[in-house]
Formats: sequence, structure tokens, C-alpha cells
Amino acid sequence: MPNIRSAKKRARQAEERRLRNRSVRSYTRTMVKRVIQGVDGGVPMEELGPRIRAAVRAIDKAVSKGVYHRNEGARRKSRLMCYVNRHYKPEGATES
Repeated sequence: MPNIRSAKKRARQAEERRLRNRSVRSYTRTMVKRVIQGVDGGVPMEELGPRIRAAVRAIDKAVSKGVYHRNEGARRKSRLMCYVNRHYKPEGATES
């Protein structure tokens, strides 16, 4: 336990930030999970679009709040879109 006043304040601030970050991270994971469940459940792409936009928006917000580093946010969005695109090929697309 810190004895110095400034160290006590830093510990207090760190705990507040940890709780705030945890809620943002949880919300982001939930949004991503809804997209993945939709893809696995065979939801049509028209219904999946709003879920994808919500997940990407949640990731972007987490990055802007400093919960994720910007490269981590980009990686998460990229992996999510790769997952979606793997299961939903555009009409008339040919495999190489």
C-alpha cells in the first residue's frame, strides 16, 4: 500500500481507469461476438451489416479512448472482416 500522497492518488486513478477500460473492452467484445454469432448462424449479409458497423465503431471508440493501441484496433477490425469475408463471398467472385 502506498504511503506517499501522490502515490495514493496514482493508485486511485489507476483503479478508476482499470474499471472504465474493462467496461469498454467488454462492450467491444460483445459487439464482435454478435457479428461472429451472426456469421456462424447463417444470418444474411443484409442483416449482418449493422452488426459489423456497430462492432467496427466500438473498436474505433476503444482506440480513441486509449483502451487499445491503434495498431491493435486495426488488427482486430482486419481479423473481423477477414472472418466475415471468408464466409460471405460476393456474387460472381472466382477463387484463385
